[in-house]
Formats: sequence, C-alpha cells, structure tokens
Amino acid sequence: MELFSEERSADVVAGSFAATPDPRLRDVLTALVRHLHAFVKEVELTEEEWSAAIGFLTRTGQQCDDVRQEFVLLSDVLGVSMLVETINHRTGGASTESTVLGPFHMVESPPRELGDTIALDGKGEPCLVTGRVTGPGGEPLSGAQVDVWQANADGFYDVQQPGVQPELNLRGLFTADEDGRFWFRTIVPRYYPIPDDGPVGELLAATGRHPNRPAHVHFIVTAPGHRPVTTHLFVDDSPYLDSDAVFGVKESLVRSFPVVDDARRAAEAGLPNPFRTVHFDVALLRE
Repeated sequence: MELFSEERSADVVAGSFAATPDPRLRDVLTALVRHLHAFVKEVELTEEEWSAAIGFLTRTGQQCDDVRQEFVLLSDVLGVSMLVETINHRTGGASTESTVLGPFHMVESPPRELGDTIALDGKGEPCLVTGRVTGPGGEPLSGAQVDVWQANADGFYDVQQPGVQPELNLRGLFTADEDGRFWFRTIVPRYYPIPDDGPVGELLAATGRHPNRPAHVHFIVTAPGHRPVTTHLFVDDSPYLDSDAVFGVKESLVRSFPVVDDARRAAEAGLPNPFRTVHFDVALLRE
C-alpha cells in the first residue's frame, strides 16, 4: 500500500477498502473518506477543533435512550434526514410529497372509526380533518390505512407528558371508506420546539438558530399495491413555516384551516360551533 501523506490521504485510506466484498459498502465508504478528507483540508481543522468534535459526538451518543435519539435529531437539524427522505421518495409530481417521520411515532396508533375524535384531553381549538386517498390516476383506494398523530394545544406529544396527557392522546389509525375518504375530529396543533437540552440544542444556540417546528399533523398513509407515504399537514398561519428547525416544510403540504361558523355543520360533525376545518387529499404511487 502507498504510505500516508497529506496530499494523497484520501486515496490511501480509500484504497484500504478496495477488497470490501459488498460493492455498495465499498462505494459508500470510499465516497465518505474522500468528502471527509476534503472537508478537513478545506477548513484546516485544528487538533482542538477535532477534539471538540469528538466530544460533541460522544455527548450526542450519551444523550440517546429508549425514548430519545439525539443522532437522528442531529441529522434532522443538519438537513440530512430531509435530504435522504426526499431522494428516496421522489414522486415526479404524481403523488403526495413526503417529509420526515419525526421522533414521536413511538407507539402504535389505536384503530378508530371514521369521524372519531383523537383529542382526548378536551383542550385546544376543535378541528375537522377530511381527505381522500387515491392512486396516481385519481382512482379511490378503498380501505387505505391513515395513521395520524400530532402535538396538543400546548405543543407536546402524549409520550412527552406521561401522566399529564391521556394515553394515546391525539393518535389514531383510520380506514378509508369505499371511496377512499377519511375524516376525523381533532384540534388545531401548535408549533413546538424540538428537544434542545442536549448537544443538538448547544449547536443550535451556538449558530443562532431556533429549535422550533411549525404546527403540523403527521400522516402515514398505506394501501395494498402502493408505495406508502410519510408526510405532514402544515397549518398555513403557523409561525416558523419558513424556518423549520428540521427543514421539513414543503409548499405542497401547507393548507388553510378556515373557521366554520355554522351550527348545523358543527352538529353534524359532532363539534362545538365555531370550529376549524381542513381538507387533505393523499395520492399514492403504485409499487
């Protein structure tokens, strides 16, 4: 093997992977080494900075546990999670755009009947969500599964407040009807900060960035023979739409939540009057 030198460092290290049996692993490691060495040379990384980086990554790992994944959070705030998501779910404009899963899909959503409420704590501005699941040609997908979860009116998920929020609050798994339609009752979600009490929070503070995400409802929509989509429904009057801490906002996913002041419609929906409403159609690609 060629001996290590500053000028040829990437070639020497990449060459050490030449016999890697898995070709994909070999390609990924080779590219990683080339970009990493180029970065170190571009910024002329000091030993003190290298040591600080190792310490930061060590603390990031130590922050991880069964309910928190600080490395995913780091990937999120660097935009890597969204980039991987976007590359792997290109739609060509034929289906609903995807976005990040987020860290709070930690439990199975309970099956609920169409029209049920997922808001179990009685807090927040009531809202009716309606929509339709279709294939790429607009054909209805009967029996599609619509998994939803969201933060409450204070900006917290149920798993963040055990003993405060009811168990499985603001979560539901719905089955679309024969026309692919779904509807449920909830509340308008609130914007909220990602966890910022760890190393990722230190990074945000050091760079003058806020930790907030705009208000949204999470969706995972699936149907046999079609590619699932993980996406968000964003509230159009929420703050932070243009500065989401994890870069998850796509223009096609932002919707208006108008106020409805109609006692008859409110009674039909099982909601107090007035209430907010939103319609969100989801199109899936075929496998």
